[in-house]
Amino acid sequence: MSLVVAAVTTLLVVLGSPGLAQADPGTDPDGASTQSLREKLEAAARGYYDAQAVLNASKQRQAEITQKLQVAQAGLAHLTEEVGKVAAARYKGSSIGLLSGLITGRAQPEELLAGAAVGEYLVWRDDTYIRQYREIKEEAERQQGLLTAELDIQSKQAAALDAQKREAEKALAAVGGLVTTGYGGPAQPAQPAPRNADGSFPREGCTINDPTTGGCLTPRMYHALTEARLAGFTRYVACYRDGTWGEHPQGRACDFAANASGFVDAAAQGGDRDYGNRLAAWALANANALGVLYVIWYRQIWMPGWGWRSYSGYGDAASEHTNHVHISIL
Repeated sequence: MSLVVAAVTTLLVVLGSPGLAQADPGTDPDGASTQSLREKLEAAARGYYDAQAVLNASKQRQAEITQKLQVAQAGLAHLTEEVGKVAAARYKGSSIGLLSGLITGRAQPEELLAGAAVGEYLVWRDDTYIRQYREIKEEAERQQGLLTAELDIQSKQAAALDAQKREAEKALAAVGGLVTTGYGGPAQPAQPAPRNADGSFPREGCTINDPTTGGCLTPRMYHALTEARLAGFTRYVACYRDGTWGEHPQGRACDFAANASGFVDAAAQGGDRDYGNRLAAWALANANALGVLYVIWYRQIWMPGWGWRSYSGYGDAASEHTNHVHISIL
């Protein structure tokens, strides 16, 4: 898993303003030893988003089904009353009079014909109501079955989310893992990144020029970078870097310097730390919209569904992420 900023040795351009990034210590804080951890955390985060997408879609269908079920139940209540009225009319009204006239022979032909017509109408109306009643009853039963199926889907997805959480917690134990308060608060909303029809995030390649390093970014990472700039986070940024593992070489991670001049080899303080706090809070508030895989800032790591956990680096400002905010995207 990519857990830190890379060494930057040249003058880079940051979305409209240049900045000089100081070289990081010789060892790469992401370290090849964390590859297994990175893979586990990415699998857990992607599983979380996929399960959440299915759950949200199911809840939306549940709302629609519930509304249709309520309409069907209201129709059943109305028809039950109407069928009762028709039955009462048939057995207490003209149909009984018609039968009596036929038996006694006392009724006039015109009365018998009128009674027969009324009786035929009542039978037709009775049959119509009964047919409608049966159709609406079947629809209500169908909607109830669909509702039960959606609730079953939601139960399974809740279990899947819990399983993903447990896997992430096991992996996070390797970098600290203790629950922390982290960073949060109000933040400017970002425009959502495109999703598949089923609500999941599509897998993307590194196909867009990286404006910060001259490398490449995935469309979703470029979108997140643009949204961050629009939200006011315009200090030095470095995204793509060469390598064979992690999110940076895949164009799926950016490091946002807390200091306006670049990556200084010291923990952010005062306004710089406040800048990092606000950026981390913004990333969390828009994680679902942007497809955030994880955020690291000031010895803490955040992942979707599990919140902030303590993060142990290697003792310097870069590896402990006290001089920059790292954001990885699915």
